[in-house]
Amino acid sequence: MTEVSSQLPAEPISAVGIVSSPSKAPDGYYVVAQTTDGSDADLRKDGLFKSKVTRYLCFSRNPGLDVVADVKLTDIKDTLPEGFTPLQETLDNKEAAMRKRRLCVKVSPRAAAQTAVYDIQIVAKSKHHLVNYTCVGEINNMFVWCRFGDVHTQALLKADKPNTAQQVQSTSFITTLPQREVLSVELHLYMYFLFLDLYTGRVKQFKQNIINL
Repeated sequence: MTEVSSQLPAEPISAVGIVSSPSKAPDGYYVVAQTTDGSDADLRKDGLFKSKVTRYLCFSRNPGLDVVADVKLTDIKDTLPEGFTPLQETLDNKEAAMRKRRLCVKVSPRAAAQTAVYDIQIVAKSKHHLVNYTCVGEINNMFVWCRFGDVHTQALLKADKPNTAQQVQSTSFITTLPQREVLSVELHLYMYFLFLDLYTGRVKQFKQNIINL
């Protein structure tokens, strides 16, 4: 039986995908291999063939710039919800993810999102409700539940905010460095024109001496 924690995870979900097997999920992805009551969470139960086709939901919590703001399950013939992207292929072998149903996700920049999906659970019984979770749809007599929460942007803002002391020191250095360079350039120009003036005067004097001869 899958244990559902009452505490909100530290990071929201950043990506959602479908894989053909729990063992084939990409690195950093968590596979929802079982329902909350311990049953197989295969989203595409197909027992007609010996080579059974299976599909499992997976997700990652990468503390990057994007978060999953919403998840929806729709019929394959329904119009795609605005702002959502359908998961059409498996991450591992690029096969069709589902047949009659379509899992869609809405990805948003973290800075622009007020809420995001923090956890995803699959429930086998329709009458079973998860506290603090929202049901987003049904597939193969199983129900996908998402837990939403406020997006924590403080850590991101703190990381982007420069250190005041370092900023003042850098500004002071940048301010004084060009002044020194300007003084150096002015001194070189002054010496150059002084030399040029002396050289020109000597040339004129030399020409005058030749004329006088």
